[in-house]
Amino acid sequence: MAVFEDLSLQERMLLSFEAQEFLYREAALLDEKKLDEWLALLTEDIHYWMPLRRTTTAKEVDREFTRPGDMALFDDDLQTLNLRVRRLGMGRAWAEDPPSRTRRMVTNIRILRCEGDEILTTCNFQLYRTRLNSEEDSWIGRREDLLRRVDGELRLARRHIFLEQTVILAQNMSNLF
Repeated sequence: MAVFEDLSLQERMLLSFEAQEFLYREAALLDEKKLDEWLALLTEDIHYWMPLRRTTTAKEVDREFTRPGDMALFDDDLQTLNLRVRRLGMGRAWAEDPPSRTRRMVTNIRILRCEGDEILTTCNFQLYRTRLNSEEDSWIGRREDLLRRVDGELRLARRHIFLEQTVILAQNMSNLF
């Protein structure tokens, strides 16, 4: 596959459509709690990471998010994601019993880079969650997703999640973004 900017308009449109459809389908699988199907969309070397966000001065805005290897809300690989999904499926995740009801909105999907079998995308998201009778949470942010073609199909190889919130008011962070 050529570099995204070198592709024809038609090729760029088709690639953008394919990436968007992948991300929409992935969000639907999570909302429908089809977590085994979601896991099948991940590559073996997946990196699923959500740094902490700090309030900083304008001079220190480059230090707003923690760096890879520092503290993070999530810093998962395929093994830890599998473990999280298994706990949910076995009813051992007290924070999800009864289960949350979720709705994910994914928007403003853009391709940042495309080289070889990899497509780097960015998008905005909102994850709305309600649980029990009155528990409501909403997370808004931006993601960078690295999609990789494996055996002709797109897979998620990296997800970096950047929340707008600096203080998490939710009772737990048991959902996948």
